Amino acid sequence: MEPIYLDHNATTPLAAEVSKAISDALDLWGNPSSLYEKGKMAKNAISKAREQIASMINSHPSEIVFCSGGTEANNNVIWSVLESFDKWKESTGDKHILAHVITTSVEHVAVERPLKYWQDKGRLEVTFVPVDPSTGAVTVDAIMHAFRPTTVLISIIMANNETGVIMPILEIGRALDKYRQERKSSSRLPLFFHTDAAQGIGKIKVDVKELNVDFLVIVGHKFYGPRIGALYVRSLDNDVEYYPMLFGGGQERGYRSGTENTPMIVGLGQAAEIVIKNLAADQNHFRLCRDELECCLEKLFGDSILFNLRVGNRLPNTSSVCISRDGIYNGHELLSRCPFVCASTGSACHSGSKPSAVLIASGLSEEKARSTLRLTVGRSTRLEDVRKAAEAIKKAYDSMTCS
Repeated sequence: MEPIYLDHNATTPLAAEVSKAISDALDLWGNPSSLYEKGKMAKNAISKAREQIASMINSHPSEIVFCSGGTEANNNVIWSVLESFDKWKESTGDKHILAHVITTSVEHVAVERPLKYWQDKGRLEVTFVPVDPSTGAVTVDAIMHAFRPTTVLISIIMANNETGVIMPILEIGRALDKYRQERKSSSRLPLFFHTDAAQGIGKIKVDVKELNVDFLVIVGHKFYGPRIGALYVRSLDNDVEYYPMLFGGGQERGYRSGTENTPMIVGLGQAAEIVIKNLAADQNHFRLCRDELECCLEKLFGDSILFNLRVGNRLPNTSSVCISRDGIYNGHELLSRCPFVCASTGSACHSGSKPSAVLIASGLSEEKARSTLRLTVGRSTRLEDVRKAAEAIKKAYDSMTCS
C-alpha cells in the first residue's frame, strides 16, 4: 500500500512551487555581496524573499534575519539576551547579578537545552513554569507570578510540536507591557519576549504586531519550505539590541555572517507567499481531515482511546492519541506493525524508547505517554487517507492484543 504521511509536525515536503523556485534560483549563483550584475541579481532575489517573509508575519523586511534554521535562531536569541544583560550589568558595576529567564516545562529542546546549558555555566537562572494539566497550556498568571526584578527573557513556544497545544502568546505579550514600561522609565534593564513559532506558521495566524514579541523564530521545513530559517527581531537597529553568535564577512548587516544560500532563501520566500494566500483554506482542510481521523479512531477503538489535551486551544492539524485498554502498548511497536502509516510518538528531535518528557510535563502518566501517537495531517492529506490510516492502526493494535 502507498504510504500515508501523518507526520507533518516533524517535517513537510517541499511545495511544488517552492521546489521550482529553488530550482530556478540555482542560476542565481553570484555572490550577493558582489557589485557586478550576477551578484546584484542574487541580492535582489534575497530582498524579495525577505519582503515575502515579512509580509507573512506582518513585520518590516528590515526585521528579518536569515539563518540555518530554528535551532540556530533560538540559540542566538538566548545568546543575544545574555550579551544584552552583561552590557547592562557592566554599567551597574554589580558583577554578581544573574539574568533570569522564564520559560515553560514543554519547550522544544532547541530552547530547553541551551537554557539549561547556560544555567549550568552560571550565566543565568531559569524558571520552568509548568503547564495546566487540563489544557496543556501555560497560564498568563503563572508566567507573571514567576517574574523577578532580574527577569530579562520570557521564552514561550507558540504551539507545542507534540501535543499541538497553542500557548497564550497574545495575552502574555499584553501582560508584559506593564513591566516593559516600568523598565524603560527606571533601570533600563533589558526585557525581551521570544516565541518559537515553528509549529504555528502555516497553521494559525501569526502577526508579530498583535503578539507584541521581540523575537520570533521561523522554520521553513515546517510549512513546505526548505530546511533553513529566519528570525524576526523587533525594530532591529532601533529598539531591540541583537548580538551575533557567528562572525565573519558581515552578511545580514553583520547579524549573521556567512555567504547567503540564495536558492534556499528564495524557496523560503515562496513558501511564505503560499501561506499568505492559502492559510484560511489550509486551516479548514487540516481541521476537516484531523476531525475525520479522530472520528474514525473513536468508532474503531471505543473506550480504548483517549485524545490528549483535546479540550484546549490546539493546532488544526494535530491529534495526540493514547491507545490502551487492558495493558499498556508501546507506541513505537504499534507503528512498527503498520509501516505504511508514517507517524510518530512525539518529537523527531528526541525520539526513542523513553516516554516523552513533554507529554509527562503536560500531565500524562508514563504509561499513557508510552502509548501515545502523534498524528499530524497536511495539505496533501485526503479523507480517504485518514480512514485507511485509522483502520491500519486498529489492525496493528489487534495484532498486539492477540500476540
